[in-house]
Amino acid sequence: MKLTFWGAAKTVTGSMHSVEIDGKRYLLDCGLYQGRRKEAEERNRDFPFSPRDVEAVVLSHAHIDHSGNLPTLVKQGFTGPIYCTSATMDLCDAMLKDSAFIQMKDCEFVNKRRRRRKLLEENGGNGCDVTALYNPEDAGAAMEHFRPTELHHETPLGNNASFQLHEAGHMLGSACVSLTVKEKGRTVRLGFSGDVGRNGLPIIHDPEAMPEVDYLIMESTYGDRLHKALTHVSEKLAGVVSRTAARGGKIIAPAFAVGRTQQLVLLLHELTLQRKIPSIPIYVDSPLAVNVTDVFRKHPELYDAETRRYIDNHSDPFGFRMLRYVRDVEQSKALNDLRTPCLIISASGMCEAGRVLHHLRNNIEDGRNTVLITGFQAEHTLGRKIVDRNPQVPVFGELMNLRAEVVTIDELSGHADQRELLDWIAPIAKRLKRIFLVHGEPLQQQALAAAIERMYRTPVTIPARGNSFVLDQG
Repeated sequence: MKLTFWGAAKTVTGSMHSVEIDGKRYLLDCGLYQGRRKEAEERNRDFPFSPRDVEAVVLSHAHIDHSGNLPTLVKQGFTGPIYCTSATMDLCDAMLKDSAFIQMKDCEFVNKRRRRRKLLEENGGNGCDVTALYNPEDAGAAMEHFRPTELHHETPLGNNASFQLHEAGHMLGSACVSLTVKEKGRTVRLGFSGDVGRNGLPIIHDPEAMPEVDYLIMESTYGDRLHKALTHVSEKLAGVVSRTAARGGKIIAPAFAVGRTQQLVLLLHELTLQRKIPSIPIYVDSPLAVNVTDVFRKHPELYDAETRRYIDNHSDPFGFRMLRYVRDVEQSKALNDLRTPCLIISASGMCEAGRVLHHLRNNIEDGRNTVLITGFQAEHTLGRKIVDRNPQVPVFGELMNLRAEVVTIDELSGHADQRELLDWIAPIAKRLKRIFLVHGEPLQQQALAAAIERMYRTPVTIPARGNSFVLDQG
């Protein structure tokens, strides 16, 4: 078995790992790389292998940095199955089409601005036009390849391999993967964490232990830090809302449409019922988030016990009097004209695309307002620049003064921290032949590697993009 890392290698985006078994290629995830526009365009459009040669994809979860390049894979010739949980399939149906729509709209906007600046003429006509990786029809075509797979079900993957999915606790439908390969009379087991969640996150189940494997590909997003206790989240959120409303400002909350938006809505619902925040309008301005919330409602079997009890008392955890879901573009634009306090939750979570860019453009130069960051911001993204409080940040290619207050709530992160990752691998760590750390930036990975080797004496490798390894039982 040969393992090659093509994405999320020394970075947190573009998850994609190639596994070759008996000369056949399989992919673990096929996500969009997010970062500098030119580099992202090249990585996402040009696969380092022929998509026609990929036999199947096993998808850990629906976040775009794990699933978002599947339409490109299919568009360029992939014909095999895409295995994932039923909830992940339902989420991808909404998310991939939304990703296509956003790409097309962003390209339209950028090209319009470039024409206005006469860059196209200066560079020979249409030479500067940017184009989307795929359109909604391509996303729909990719969905034809999805095959819903139950947790803990042994699923064949070629003649000599099979896999099982296990609860990852990261978001609705997320899964870890255990892959069993029989080669030359030997059995090799490879684990893939996907993204590991945290115990006690709102709505979803806690992550379960990975079964015993020989090798493990593990995420390391927060490998160098410890999260604050979840008990402080509601208090911190209430403080942000009350403080901003008191000075007449707006709260702009860039949030991933899947998971983070629903968590925020549930917490705001609870704070409203407890009268711990002022009665200001709350808008979820993302057609994707609206569609995704419908998927959440469709899968109550995936809720944790606390959310089930909440439903028994309050029926719909994702709907209450002060909350409005915005689908229509004109309604979204009208939010910019509001002159009274409100809270706007809008995608994308890393501020790289979508309606949130328009809200940032219209609000970050006003010191009364707050930008509420609720998730990890990858290097080079607009979200990271805001978290780093750069005096000026680029929005739609224009530098804008960052005068709004910036607040981060890391406690809601769907990623396990260093201690939680160490605890998660504890049952299998000492039997592991090697751990490969992915989905993390170098400093975080180095810190986690040192902690693993110190605690368990398990060898750790931090692969770079394109690094290959032959895995065997010997």
